[in-house]
Amino acid sequence: MRSLSRLFQPKSIAVIGGGAWCTSVVEQCLKMGFAGPVWPVHPKRTEVAGVPALTSLADLPGVPDAVFIGVNRNITIDTVRELNAMGAGGAVCFASGFREAQAETGDGATLQDALLDAAGDMPIVGPNCYGFINYLDGALLWPDQHGGERCGRGVAILTQSSNMAINLTMQARGLPLAYIATAGNQAQVGLSQIGETLLTDDRVTALGMHIEGVGDLAAFEALAATARRLGKPIVALKAGKSEQAQAAAVSHTASLAGSDAGSRALLRRLGIGQVESLTALLETLKLLHFAGPLPSDQIVSMSCSGGEASLMADAALSRSVTFPSLTTAQHDGLRAALGPMVALANPLDYHTFIWNDADRMAATFTAIMQADIALGCIIVDFPRADRCDPSAWDCVLASGAQTVAATGRNLALVATLPEALSEEVATQTIEAGMIPLLGIDDALSAIETAAWLGQDRAVAPPLLHPGTPFDTLVLTEAEAKSALSQHGLDIPQSQTVLSPDDAGASAQDIGFPVVLKGSGAAHKTEAGLVALSLNSAPEVQEAARRMDSPEFLIEEMVTGGVAELLIGIVRDPAHGFVLTLAAGGTLTEIMGDSTSRLLPVNEDDVIEALTELRIAPVLKGYRGKAGVDMAAITGAVLAVQAYVTEHAAQLEEVEINPLICTSDRAVAADALIRLGT
Repeated sequence: MRSLSRLFQPKSIAVIGGGAWCTSVVEQCLKMGFAGPVWPVHPKRTEVAGVPALTSLADLPGVPDAVFIGVNRNITIDTVRELNAMGAGGAVCFASGFREAQAETGDGATLQDALLDAAGDMPIVGPNCYGFINYLDGALLWPDQHGGERCGRGVAILTQSSNMAINLTMQARGLPLAYIATAGNQAQVGLSQIGETLLTDDRVTALGMHIEGVGDLAAFEALAATARRLGKPIVALKAGKSEQAQAAAVSHTASLAGSDAGSRALLRRLGIGQVESLTALLETLKLLHFAGPLPSDQIVSMSCSGGEASLMADAALSRSVTFPSLTTAQHDGLRAALGPMVALANPLDYHTFIWNDADRMAATFTAIMQADIALGCIIVDFPRADRCDPSAWDCVLASGAQTVAATGRNLALVATLPEALSEEVATQTIEAGMIPLLGIDDALSAIETAAWLGQDRAVAPPLLHPGTPFDTLVLTEAEAKSALSQHGLDIPQSQTVLSPDDAGASAQDIGFPVVLKGSGAAHKTEAGLVALSLNSAPEVQEAARRMDSPEFLIEEMVTGGVAELLIGIVRDPAHGFVLTLAAGGTLTEIMGDSTSRLLPVNEDDVIEALTELRIAPVLKGYRGKAGVDMAAITGAVLAVQAYVTEHAAQLEEVEINPLICTSDRAVAADALIRLGT
């Protein structure tokens, strides 16, 4: 494919069509001061937005780098074919009615295939797409209004929703936007490829993504690798749930991994920060633009209100944000600046008596910044300028500027209410060398994410990509255990028989106590097909007679269990194979104590995941009781992974529940495998 950079950083633009959408594209380029030529093309119009129009592509004075195609879907295909033949840099296909409309039109998929064939190696964005805005160069292949302005350096934001892209351009938060881009159907060029192209622009500092679906998993991995190589952070807002991961309804794993566990594990593995709202996305990108990833999660907070100090402290409780205790140097400096009447702490209520004394405020702020912290926060809400006089708040800007000059540290102004820090004040804040952050919750989310992005982490190996199995079937428990044991999983001694009398005889061979299991149900306990702690052949025979089962599995009963765990791996086409580790047994869903990773994992990954569980203290040994054999647990997980790796093309899911963990073993008491062809 031809370079996407030529499309997104064009020297010349052509606009095909004469409707209001195309007129808007020409007008926007002129208004934003695009330096290159803009060539409208229309067979009947003599001008578009005051620019002389050309009758056909053949009349163009040169080969365009970027083309906005605003004609119907059939003419779009012909136009793309002609542009490809003349060597154009690429095109945005605005028309709808392609694959997204297949159910309504019946021919959308066929037309989209024809569009791809016409494009050849020429990049096309869309179809069914608004296009993009390049605020760095004033190049707008964008058919609607927008709220941004030119900048020399900023962040790029990608979204699959054109309407959301419009909304994002309307932000008034002091965030410099370098690019806004949409991808429509992603028929040829996806979000990941666009993201890679924009990150390679030296003027882009960070990338924000609103993701409805990852799509090409390999391309998404490549995007993350490019970001890591360039040292530019990515922050994502992931929408929706993975329906594919919910398909495994017969297992406990499905109830745990069937939400957004796969997407969270993917973003975490690739070093991409995740936020939960659009406003948090914008605030995080702003912090990253001005400060970059933070070296730690340790911050200081300053306000002239005890209520605001409490708001900061309370909001941090649910986040990985730390307010370290004051050092001796901080304490002495604050006491000198504030006198004996102020209680010194972090967060700090410095009281209002120093308000409007910019030098004394600066001395206070400078004193508390004298520590190993990642960011200082001044909590302040500015009055609305249309009804009040905000001049008395100028002291905050002046004292903050003095503090930044004296310390060289990152300092943010944090408004408790987003509307209490206007775009005008945000601009003044930036000019003073500080970072405007709007809303305590979003500010702390931004700090938490920026600190996570600032951690050193090893580069994960490539993902294990799943196949697309069909005609799946569930192996019997005995078959599943046998298959997994060949990869090193510890399983109980067992025999399979067909009658209650044979069950009693088999139990004597294995040795008491034993467990008796019937067959024919996914959840045997609920179906009355499990009997535990049987200590004689008659007990086994009687229990077997009470079960409505065509066959029986007799197993040694594992004793000395310290804890029960679940190991589950489910195929998620959008993200890979999702490994779930959880507190196991019959109460798995009720406890909801789980964590997820993507395959492959290593021993350290497994140990880290286990420490995240609420049951972790029990695994270590709780209140003087023995702990589990962690090496045996990690061995069990890696054994299951080895089986999945060998059967990646056919595997739907595998689950061990429970894995009975003792002080010297980790034994699979039950196993399920769904496998296809």
